[in-house]
Amino acid sequence: MFLDSIRQALGLLASAEVWSIILRSVEVSGTAVAVAAVIGIPLGVLIGLARFPGRGAVVAVINTGMALPPVVVGLIVFMILSRSGPLGSLQLLYTKQAMVLAQLVLAVPLVLGITVSGIGGIPREVLMQAKSLGAGRLQLALAALNEAKLTLVLAIIAGMGRIIAEVGAVMMVGGNFKGETQVMTTTILEEVRKGEYALGLALGIILLTIALAANAVMSRIQGGVMTR
Repeated sequence: MFLDSIRQALGLLASAEVWSIILRSVEVSGTAVAVAAVIGIPLGVLIGLARFPGRGAVVAVINTGMALPPVVVGLIVFMILSRSGPLGSLQLLYTKQAMVLAQLVLAVPLVLGITVSGIGGIPREVLMQAKSLGAGRLQLALAALNEAKLTLVLAIIAGMGRIIAEVGAVMMVGGNFKGETQVMTTTILEEVRKGEYALGLALGIILLTIALAANAVMSRIQGGVMTR
């Protein structure tokens, strides 16, 4: 059964249905991680450079957010978008926008936390030199971004890697409707429930390929950061 499923899965990799699901997954997760980068990187630079009372507590909250349980996030987003919720009038539940929102909540703390860590790892001498040359706050932030650019790329890749492989939250708020909100992880779960393994294995192969590629890139980036 396993070998037959693998043969069928390899044949399905060229089908329009599989690529439709793959592209939808990339669209949803790509949008979520792009917005997470827009929110998390500037805020991470601000927190990373600033020194204020309670900063340690803020960083602790961010680090806790990096481990948010997806099903809890899905439940909260579901309640917010449900008819009786505060955003129920927008009718976003069971849409791609709801899935983006759920994945955004998961991605922001990860991008933010890695950015804060990367900015905090910049040698103080570099920042002090920029200040001595008359750099203002914006110029100092740009200098910090330049110094930590590899870490920022790592933050984005890590965020994408986490949310594209997530199933609980997107299943709750997206509903896994064929041709509309089906993504790779929800389709795999649904196909296994039905006892149909070929399509699930085909999408699993794609997910594993993405994971391996992401890990390879992150390893190279981490190696570059460590050798600097």
